[in-house]
Amino acid sequence: MAERLHPNTLPTDPQTTSSEENAFASNAVPKPPGESYIIQLPKDQVYRIPPPENARRYQNYTRKKNRRSCCCLCWLIGIVFTLIMLVIVAACVFYLIFRPQVPQFSIDGVAVQGMNLTSSLSTISPECAVSVSDDNGNNKIGIYYEKGSIVEIFYRDIKICNGALPVFYQPTNSVTRFQTVLKGNVVALAVSDRRALVRAVAKRSVPLTLKLRVPLKFKVGSVKTGQFLEYKMECDLTLDQLTAQSKITVIEDCNSGFYFGSD
Repeated sequence: MAERLHPNTLPTDPQTTSSEENAFASNAVPKPPGESYIIQLPKDQVYRIPPPENARRYQNYTRKKNRRSCCCLCWLIGIVFTLIMLVIVAACVFYLIFRPQVPQFSIDGVAVQGMNLTSSLSTISPECAVSVSDDNGNNKIGIYYEKGSIVEIFYRDIKICNGALPVFYQPTNSVTRFQTVLKGNVVALAVSDRRALVRAVAKRSVPLTLKLRVPLKFKVGSVKTGQFLEYKMECDLTLDQLTAQSKITVIEDCNSGFYFGSD
């Protein structure tokens, strides 16, 4: 009868076992100290300092870019300065050739109707006929008086009547006389203003202010310009009465000139 074989149950040497465990522990990753972590990142995500030659290339590129910006700015300033100088030279040449002059308006008369200051009504509806002379002293420039003009007459700060100038063309070296009718629609007068007007009429000295504004176009040779200027005038005048036969006794402080307008 065959004999049964039993496994070898020889005890292991404790020294051998402890030496193997120490060798394994020495090859293992050491434990990090308390409250510290080890993070492993892929190589392509690790920040790398560029080599010195790349840093020099970047600095050279930045310097070239700054130089280009400075050059572009200098060119732009030069172009703008040149354009400004050309405009100034063109304006000087135009002035020397054509010698432009401001048209001279003069107020020849103001006839007033509908100013009944003795009425019990608190409003008035006057009508003013203004006679004007316009002198164009330019030798080579004609003037177009366009739509959109405004003529107003004030007593103190109260607008008595208003209207517009006729639309017409005035040739060179000419004087144009015309009359324009201004109307006031239900003008309210305070009691103090009405009394002041009555006293002024009694003294035959009624102070008024006339304001005028008209858009202009010019004809230089055969060329008609666009509408870019306005003529404005403001005058203080005194009438002897407020009737159709009134006369201007004083005209003073007349200010007039060209001002930039729009189309």
